[in-house]
Amino acid sequence: MEKQSYAVADELLSEDIKCIRKRLNITQLEFANLVNISYKTVERWESSNKPITGPIVTLVGVLHENPQIEKHLRIPPKMKQMRLWYMRKNQVMTLIDVDERKREVSIHNFTEELQSRAFGKLEEPTFEQYEEFVESRCFPKSRDKMKLILRDLDLPFYDPLLIIEKTQGKMSEDDFWIRIER
Repeated sequence: MEKQSYAVADELLSEDIKCIRKRLNITQLEFANLVNISYKTVERWESSNKPITGPIVTLVGVLHENPQIEKHLRIPPKMKQMRLWYMRKNQVMTLIDVDERKREVSIHNFTEELQSRAFGKLEEPTFEQYEEFVESRCFPKSRDKMKLILRDLDLPFYDPLLIIEKTQGKMSEDDFWIRIER
């Protein structure tokens, strides 16, 4: 069987790294965070005359062809009093910003997979839909021996958000979980 080949460069030069950073309008530190490497590595690449090889070559090619990816992956500033990070394993799927007093919710999806988003195809969930989502990441209110479970969690009553703070919204049937940032 013939080996599959791809239209990807074999290497980059320091100018290529500088060029993509300038095209994306980001600093060395921001670029390091985007491509998940150390700041020192970016510094070394940009000051070296040696060719750069490895997965970064493909990633820079993808960023060059699709610069909007950087903006899509950028974490927006926290605008409300609470943020829920809806995760699949270690990947952010949806950010949910909530103001409980004003009953306002805003979201930012980081995936196109509807089944991996907190609210599926909904782009502007209501506060009631947010409450339903939070409750869906808990054991049901009608669960047998619920008081025993609440006691094990050291909770005085059934409150989905308090339960998620204790359980991270983990369910046995999937790899999703929630981190709450206040």
